[in-house]
Amino acid sequence: MRRLYNWTLAQADHPHAQRVLFLIAVIEASVFPIPPDVLLLLMSMSSPGSAFRLAAITTAGSAIGAAIGYAIGMFLFVTVAQPIIEFYHATETFDNVQQLFIEHGIWVVAVAGFSPIPFKIITIASGAFGMPFIPFILAALASRAARFYLEASLMYWGGEKLRRWVEKHFELLTVLVTVAVIGGFALLWV
Repeated sequence: MRRLYNWTLAQADHPHAQRVLFLIAVIEASVFPIPPDVLLLLMSMSSPGSAFRLAAITTAGSAIGAAIGYAIGMFLFVTVAQPIIEFYHATETFDNVQQLFIEHGIWVVAVAGFSPIPFKIITIASGAFGMPFIPFILAALASRAARFYLEASLMYWGGEKLRRWVEKHFELLTVLVTVAVIGGFALLWV
């Protein structure tokens, strides 16, 4: 993990790094299991002055990905979404999400967009359950922007001091991030 961390920091200044960040944000919100946060955090840590621009890129990509996930759920549920849900062994989870949508509507999107809950399940479910698109995309955009700009703010104001702290406590942070991601998946299965 430390080598991957060092490699990612070195790649943060690559001319295509921002495009890769955007692309990961797009596919994470619709089908990909790895959140863009790690890359956003590392790129922002490498270049704190670019943190807010990177948050904007990530937010835009995630909003586009949310719209793609919504479209998959609405128009391609049987042919595309159902196999994705089955691939992640999330059929029961998907049924639980449907009940959450019935009870809490748009708040499900807002909470999932900010939390470690896998966002792609929520975006696909929003389309499959026929949630109105405008409230959906506004909630997705607001919650994802809040999440990514909060992370960017931490990197911007933490700067080099935060980078040294992360490098000193890298192994512990790796475990904590892993637990958070697994916890996000576990929340959907409970």
